[in-house]
Amino acid sequence: MADPSNTLSDRNLEASTTLSLKREPACFAFLCSRAVSAPLPVDAINLDLASVDYFSGRASLWATLEVRSGATNEQPTAVLGFDETFLRPFTRALIEAAASRNPYRMTIMLEPGETARQRVVEYVTGPGTALREVILTPHDTVIVISGRADDNADEETLFQLPRSDSFLRAFVKMTCQADQALRETLVESERLARQRAIQAS
Repeated sequence: MADPSNTLSDRNLEASTTLSLKREPACFAFLCSRAVSAPLPVDAINLDLASVDYFSGRASLWATLEVRSGATNEQPTAVLGFDETFLRPFTRALIEAAASRNPYRMTIMLEPGETARQRVVEYVTGPGTALREVILTPHDTVIVISGRADDNADEETLFQLPRSDSFLRAFVKMTCQADQALRETLVESERLARQRAIQAS
């Protein structure tokens, strides 16, 4: 049996972050490039913790934003994947776009030496396209989330989120709780890495 002090505790974000959109303005996910298939109605969203790693002296994690639809029997479909640095600025950008009614552009910055590291990807146009920019465009009842892979690429519409006060309050509460859980997971991962290094020495 594994030593419980040497394993990460379960972080079931899916169970604690699911938000129903059934009482909100209709939203859709555009799960293909160039509108080959019909948009998917979104009935709920949730976050999921996909992986936790410790590599090159640092802990990192990967989470996903998933959509669920009655059209696919409520099966989760990931639309965005991101590391631990994304959730706070994305939530801030969503609120600012909703409040100002102006498009908000998030540039995905890479630190020196991180050119090979993916920080935000979209799963709409393929198995995982790294994004350099996320664009949030407010409309009367929804906010459209789009992405751009590089400076010369076209914007791809990815999905929509409601712009209602009730959704925005719930989303901020959900992301604050999820961000805290993710940061606790990073701290725990670093503690385990140090513990294993001591045991191996």
